[in-house]
Amino acid sequence: MVQIKDIVNQLHLDVYSGDDFLNRTVSSSEISRPGLELTGYFNYYPYDRIQLLGMKEITFIEKMTVAEKTIIFKKLCNDDTPCFVVARGLSVPEELVKAANRQEIPIIQSTISTSRLSGMISNFLESQLAERVSIHGVLVEVYGLGVLIQGSSGIGKSETGLELIKKGHRLIADDRVDIYRQDERTVIGESPKILEHLMEIRGVGIIDVMNLFGASAVRNHAHISLVVNLQDWSVDNTFDRLGSGTESIDLAHVPVPKISIPVSTGRNVAAIIEVAAMNFRAKTMGYDATKKFENNLAELIAENSENGKEFDK
Repeated sequence: MVQIKDIVNQLHLDVYSGDDFLNRTVSSSEISRPGLELTGYFNYYPYDRIQLLGMKEITFIEKMTVAEKTIIFKKLCNDDTPCFVVARGLSVPEELVKAANRQEIPIIQSTISTSRLSGMISNFLESQLAERVSIHGVLVEVYGLGVLIQGSSGIGKSETGLELIKKGHRLIADDRVDIYRQDERTVIGESPKILEHLMEIRGVGIIDVMNLFGASAVRNHAHISLVVNLQDWSVDNTFDRLGSGTESIDLAHVPVPKISIPVSTGRNVAAIIEVAAMNFRAKTMGYDATKKFENNLAELIAENSENGKEFDK
């Protein structure tokens, strides 16, 4: 459930009437534009959705008689109707205000265009109503990319995150990360409210990153672009040395690229993660250092082959 007051506050909308009714809730991210309902057809009226009125609806309403408006708005104002939203700064019909006040339904107004406003509200509701899954790890924003650091307990995830924060990057969540799917290709990570801006450093305890490093050192959420798995270095483990591997991990039913980094004494893991983030961004922009190396190697082999033939002659 999402309260109407949260929508108003987050999207900076104006309350036209019903300030005392903003605690009403909505459980659907879909938006209804009551077109057929204004003609009197209520067989499939989605009463539990936010009702959005734009230019088409308002101009149609203006041609109705007062009696017709009274009847239609009485039917539109269902006990479970979350709220009405009037877009483009259009005037709100007086009959709608009376009917909404009787049912204690708030009316929201905005100067934003109808289509854009519908998208904004729908996207916000989808993010708030999406199913959350908690996973173990540290989520930081490195050069604008959401990097999820995972690994076994005690391997140094929080310490690595702290070092990245000291380098100017930002913390989203430590120890526990709540994730949800925004769409088929995007997974968002955020911190649980109880752990927001906090980190646990063994030997030190709980620290408040925002209090110690400032507001620029934290973020509320981030799109997870890369997963870094920290592993203890061992001769038995094999690691990708050329970067030609295409590993991925499933997060909230979204495949996310994953790399494994060996951890051993003397390795600056934070610096390696910085380089991994920059290299990942370069790949997304079309530049692949591994392919360049392979091309250079192929050219060298071809050149040596030509030199060998000339020597034989």
